[in-house]
Amino acid sequence: MPLTWFDLLSEMIDLRSFSNLWFWLALAVMWSTASHWVLGVPYDMVQRAAAKGGQAEADMEALARIYVNRLLYIASEAGAWAAGVLAFLLSSLGILGFFYGVQFAQALFLLAFPMTVVGMITLRVAQGIDAEAASGAALRRRLMRLRLWTQGIGMIAILITVFWGMAQNLSINVPDRNNRQGGPQGYYEPENHHAAPFHGWRRT
Repeated sequence: MPLTWFDLLSEMIDLRSFSNLWFWLALAVMWSTASHWVLGVPYDMVQRAAAKGGQAEADMEALARIYVNRLLYIASEAGAWAAGVLAFLLSSLGILGFFYGVQFAQALFLLAFPMTVVGMITLRVAQGIDAEAASGAALRRRLMRLRLWTQGIGMIAILITVFWGMAQNLSINVPDRNNRQGGPQGYYEPENHHAAPFHGWRRT
């Protein structure tokens, strides 16, 4: 039977996220982007600054200073509110996903929680850069260390997500062992090993 546009659309917006290709693409793009843009600075700019210095290093320092100041301003002005809203959202997703079994909430939690950890580490690094007024080689070391932390958290998060997604897909695809297939509608007749055989009606 040919695939229709309705079937394709249903597959794209399927809430069973772990069997959806788009979820895994989003996971890969999210972590590759987070590993490349370290504190708002592209990692190739950090490498170019280390190799050439001069104007390349000045550009890296200027871009890092812009993002550090922006992040610290947001944290000082709306940090408490943002932390409260984020904690509420993560708690809601965790309860819906792992207590009530909503797979879409599980997928969002597995995306959002590791990125929250990366965000907290990024904020600490930004505070350290601002406190030390780091520049040049010191700034590059901090950015490279932050990139290693991001990659490590990303690898652990992807590994956990893959194993959890495989477990969810297997639990959905494997039929219930108590349900015996008995027809096109899933009807089955329970077995009764103690019932006496039927020999027909007897005349009295």
